[in-house]
Amino acid sequence: MNEHRYKSHGSGKFKRRDFGKIGKNVVIEPGVRVFHPKSIVIEDNVYIGYDTIIDANYRGKILIKSGAWIGPQCFINGLGGIEIGKNVGIGAGVKIITSSHRGKDRKIPIIDSELSVKEVKISQNSDIGIGAIILPGVTLGEGVQIGAGAVVTKNVPDFEVWAGVPAKKLKKRGVK
Repeated sequence: MNEHRYKSHGSGKFKRRDFGKIGKNVVIEPGVRVFHPKSIVIEDNVYIGYDTIIDANYRGKILIKSGAWIGPQCFINGLGGIEIGKNVGIGAGVKIITSSHRGKDRKIPIIDSELSVKEVKISQNSDIGIGAIILPGVTLGEGVQIGAGAVVTKNVPDFEVWAGVPAKKLKKRGVK
């Protein structure tokens, strides 16, 4: 094993001018760390809560559309690309992941195996409950509600409510 294979990603400190684009009325609370901000576009009227980590990676792209609210202590890893739609609410401690190790060859440690990267899309007017995890390749439709602590492994159609581990459909919003 190569004892020197790991290198620091840096401090995550940034200046607003470092972003690909940053809109008006964007609140970024203290303690937020951002890696590869040139690959991140943030539109107007966005809130990013305390101690959140956003990492676009050197080859990823992250788009956060206007009116989005990202709670404290979230982890957003955009290697595969992330699009967060207009007026999306993301609760505290949510994790959005766009990559995973394949780990197919048992002779290679999983950490050294090839990465699979898949984009995550969260459509407008959706809400993700505290502590939920959104896994690679997932698309959340418009107006989706994800319960606290859910692990979302599949696409969720418009206006559905999902919860659990793994997350499953509970109901359609607005239907009795």
